[in-house]
Amino acid sequence: MNLEHAHRPAAHDGAFVLGVGLNLAFVAAEAGFGVIAGSTALLADAAHNFSDVLGLLLAWGASYLARRPRSPRRTYGWRSSSILAALLNALLLLMVTGGIAWEAVRRFGAPAPVGGGIVAWVALAGVGINTATALLFMKGRQHDLNIRGAFLHMAADAAVSGGVVIAGVAIVLTGWMWIDPAVTLLIAVVILGATWGLLRESVNLALHAVPEGIDPEAVEAYLQGLPGVTAVHDVHIWAMSTTETALTAHLVKEDARDDDAVIAEATRALHDRFRIEHTTLQWERGSEACCPRLPG
Repeated sequence: MNLEHAHRPAAHDGAFVLGVGLNLAFVAAEAGFGVIAGSTALLADAAHNFSDVLGLLLAWGASYLARRPRSPRRTYGWRSSSILAALLNALLLLMVTGGIAWEAVRRFGAPAPVGGGIVAWVALAGVGINTATALLFMKGRQHDLNIRGAFLHMAADAAVSGGVVIAGVAIVLTGWMWIDPAVTLLIAVVILGATWGLLRESVNLALHAVPEGIDPEAVEAYLQGLPGVTAVHDVHIWAMSTTETALTAHLVKEDARDDDAVIAEATRALHDRFRIEHTTLQWERGSEACCPRLPG
């Protein structure tokens, strides 16, 4: 029995418009001042911020597509686009991180004069802008990997910009030009750390793994304990999008009494306890499966 749900991902269009606008303006200013100051840390932060603008646009597009209605050809609509956006965001960040690290290593061998004061003031502005943008996505990050990707980008940027402020002040106080590429490498490490979890989870969702936060053994144990159910098999749990989870399972039950009531209760419990929005349960009358099992 398959129950259709009206659940849709929440819209964050206003947050995306404001976030993209603020960050595009800041990227232009930061890159210009980075060239003037001769700072790789500032240019690295600008490049990272620009990748975040692209990431925000990806997440925004996916958020819009996920709300599109289904069609006869796309029976789940475009919901999985949010998983692809989260995966592309993670890959984009890793590519930018590699470029940042390479430039920092090159600068260690050929240090250049850096305007520490300009670096500090521009990066300080970045802390404020990135923090404000991150706050726009704070509420939606808990239950949407796509929105969490946008939040992590902005939160990491705020931390990175804070590091650049420290680098600028340190250069002014000491005159040590190696501080700039050293902080650039630290920026790369911060980005990598913030991105790795996003990459791992988005790859898992793309491969139809059980979403994080759902214990498949607990789900199977609950189904096994339903009234009249003697066995459970072919349980599959996967993400339809970054906000919606689906489940299919075969339940062995000797008689048809209370079938509808059991499925209705199971559907409610799976939603409330495990955040599974789309449930399909198939009855079997006897110990033998009615259908051939998939390998594994």
